[in-house]
Amino acid sequence: TTTDPSLLFQADFSQNRSGWDRYTGDDAITDYNRGVYRMWVNSSNTDIWANPGLNFQDVRIEVKATKIAGPDDNDFGVICRYQDVENFYFMIVSSDGYYGIGAVEAGEQYLIGTEELFTSEEINQGEASNDIRGDCVGDKLTLYVNGAQLHQVQDSTFTSGDVGLIAGSFDTAGVDIEFDNFKVMKP
Repeated sequence: TTTDPSLLFQADFSQNRSGWDRYTGDDAITDYNRGVYRMWVNSSNTDIWANPGLNFQDVRIEVKATKIAGPDDNDFGVICRYQDVENFYFMIVSSDGYYGIGAVEAGEQYLIGTEELFTSEEINQGEASNDIRGDCVGDKLTLYVNGAQLHQVQDSTFTSGDVGLIAGSFDTAGVDIEFDNFKVMKP
């Protein structure tokens, strides 16, 4: 229970019954783990995600993300306006200092307004924590990391949907990310 009227949803992952997807297999894990939410990607060039099963329009999403194992060449972050597995927005960073905002539309994944990820010294690299914030307000999508605004794009493809978390690998499998203190706020 909260008295903050701007807080729409929160999960500290201490209870494994808060509605998030739970999957455990040889290729991936998305599940509660010791008071955090763990995403392990054991296939190369693969993104996985999880959602709590909610629906919002304009939101500000915050989460603390920590790489606990695997390659620094990875991606992890937040999702907004999730329609289904083939349609949503994502805002990601990597453990080697890259970031970007993109979409999956009709099953095709792409970065919005650019061909490649950007780099920033604001991103804590290696096995370090990063505070990730994604704002989805109207047609503006804005990514913040550790309090600094890194990127903003405009896109009006999706106007509402679920929120969530995403993690992925590139050439090397074994990406292991823990998420904690997930919040959805009114922007």
